[in-house]
Amino acid sequence: MLKKLTQFYTFVSMKKYKRLSLIERIKIQEFRELKYSPSKIAEKLARSKSTITRELKRNRYAHNDYYADVANRHALIRSSDRKWWKDKINTHKELRDFVHEKLGLRWSPDQISVTLKRLYPNNKSMNVSHETIYLYIYLHSKNGLKKELISQLRQERKSRGNFKTRAVLEPKIKDRVSIDERPEEVLGREIPGHWEGDLIIGKEHKSCLGTLVERTTRTIILVPLKNKLAETVRKAFEKEFLKLPKTMRKTLTYDNGTEMSEHKLFTKKTKVQVYFTHPYSPWERPTNENSNGLVRDYFPKGTDFNTIPKKRIKEVQEQLNERPRKILDYQTPKDVFNSLILNQLQ
Repeated sequence: MLKKLTQFYTFVSMKKYKRLSLIERIKIQEFRELKYSPSKIAEKLARSKSTITRELKRNRYAHNDYYADVANRHALIRSSDRKWWKDKINTHKELRDFVHEKLGLRWSPDQISVTLKRLYPNNKSMNVSHETIYLYIYLHSKNGLKKELISQLRQERKSRGNFKTRAVLEPKIKDRVSIDERPEEVLGREIPGHWEGDLIIGKEHKSCLGTLVERTTRTIILVPLKNKLAETVRKAFEKEFLKLPKTMRKTLTYDNGTEMSEHKLFTKKTKVQVYFTHPYSPWERPTNENSNGLVRDYFPKGTDFNTIPKKRIKEVQEQLNERPRKILDYQTPKDVFNSLILNQLQ
């Protein structure tokens, strides 16, 4: 009798099928890293085996790796293609006007999405995710409008990421430690010493500049680089971190650029543990992304960093750290950073 009831409720639940969510996809990635079989994953998520098998088959990369973020974007695109004429923004004039207005003010899709939820908490028709806004810009708008909307985005990319090139999507860094394993204290920002890092690429991809940003104080370190070889970047970052007090160097969150492939040696030298974001997830380094935008005010796209003197780079670093920030109650990153160090010494 119990077996029949179980089969009945399983059948009913399958009839009420819901598409996999991002949270479920993240769980699938975690279970795959633990070498769980599709059957076991299905059991853990209370899903049918065929659902998991189909999901893994659709999003299989080299070595059978599975990336939740990439899989979720694939799903959004497939869903978007099925609902081409039912796009939420296209069919809702008030929402469309709001999105257009804020894009015109150089707001990011993420800022628009969050603001809509705050302004219309009980109105689902006026709530939309940042990914839906990107899909509207890149897939659901006519050519002339598409060009205009893309020009209002900060990076003005002609396409929304690369979903097809496996060699690009697959992280090539050996023994990388995922951001999922990062201590919870990093998220809160109350405890200083946690950094985010990246490279700003120069003219024709022939030069670069390293950026390191402390999450609590927004202190930025600009790192002149001769090239983006792993050894060069590792040594340059080491040099900057070793100038800091030990209490201000705990972790570094980085993307999947191969310039950080010597992360284990970097950690050994500096005692700073490196964590890597999910592929194509710049929002997982929000402080660094925002700071890179500030740096671009001084060094716009097309800058050849090989021609910029080190003295000038450090002048820009000093100016940014001595600029009052609203997020710091109009204190400067430099003052907040030094204040925290003094408090730790007392």
